[in-house]
Parts: sequence; structure tokens; C-alpha cells
Amino acid sequence: MKSITVFCGSSFGSDDIYKEQATLLGQTLAKQGIQLIYGGADVGLMGAVADGALNAGGKVIGVLPQFLQSKEIAHKQLTELVLVETMHERKTRMNELCDGVIVLPGGYGTLEEFFEMITWAQLGLHQKPIGILNTGGFYDDLIRMIQTMVDRGFLKQINRDMLLISDGIEKLLEMMRNYQAPTVGKWISKEEV
Repeated sequence: MKSITVFCGSSFGSDDIYKEQATLLGQTLAKQGIQLIYGGADVGLMGAVADGALNAGGKVIGVLPQFLQSKEIAHKQLTELVLVETMHERKTRMNELCDGVIVLPGGYGTLEEFFEMITWAQLGLHQKPIGILNTGGFYDDLIRMIQTMVDRGFLKQINRDMLLISDGIEKLLEMMRNYQAPTVGKWISKEEV
């Protein structure tokens, strides 16, 4: 993998471990020669992951809607800052620039970005690995909810298995390197599963 998009919160959250792991993820990506693609801000976990990569000598591309730049949250030290018009253009550009996606703790925006990327994968619009770094069990309830979708017939197990989950950075990156996208899509019949 040459580049990974990271979706995460614009806040630090209530536990120092979230910032520590975001910083460590940025450092790890830089040390492994993986370019970081992220939302372009210098606040919260977004700023932490970018600073981690930059301080370790990594390349970081931020993708930021112009209306957020005007609020003076753009990171000033990035390798490159790509300005777009809308939030949707931001996700599209981040998808175009990356070979995989990692999701860190965050709020509504992080979940929206994650679900759009995993939905695009489910529909066969890309074959990129999508991983959740489940720091401190942050996503345990969401993971249970996704399993409930399978158990109650709203999500196929093959599509659930597309989602890679670990609480360790190195382990998650290894899972992403070994990922093989399903050869069947969302619209297969029950008999074919």
C-alpha cells in the first residue's frame, strides 16, 4: 500500500489513548513509507495523525472543503493541501488518492465517511481494504450492531467480512496488506451464498 486514508474525529475524545494511537498511527505509516491522506485539519485526532506522520518524516495530503479552510482549521505544515467545494467531493478525492482506509474514533462525520466507503466496497465500486482501529474498544457497540445486521438478514456475512478490525496498528496494517476483496457483489441470491 502506497497511501492510506484515515477518517477520524476533529476532537481528542475523553481518553488520552485516542490521541496517542492517532499519533502512533501517523508515525507508523510514515516509517513504513505509506503516505497519509486525511481531512486536512489541524484539530483533534485529525491533527494528531497528521503531526505523527509529519514528525516522522512522512508525506501527508490533506483534503479540505474551502468553507472549512475559512474557519482557520487547515493544517499549515502538510506536504499538500487539496481544496474542494463540498464534503462529498472531499470523500471522493480521498478515495481516489488512497489504496486503503483506516477509521479511528470520531463522531457523526467519521461514521458517515466510514459507511460510505464500506458501502462503495460492498457495491463493488472499489476493492480497497477498510479497517477499523478499535482503540480502547471504542467501536465494540458498532461492531455488535453490524453483526446484528447479519443475524437479522440485512447484511450478508461476505460483506461483513470485508470489514477488517483490530486494536493493534501493526496487526491492522498486516490484515490490510493481505486483504482480498470478495469476487461476488451485494446482489447475489441467497442460494449463492
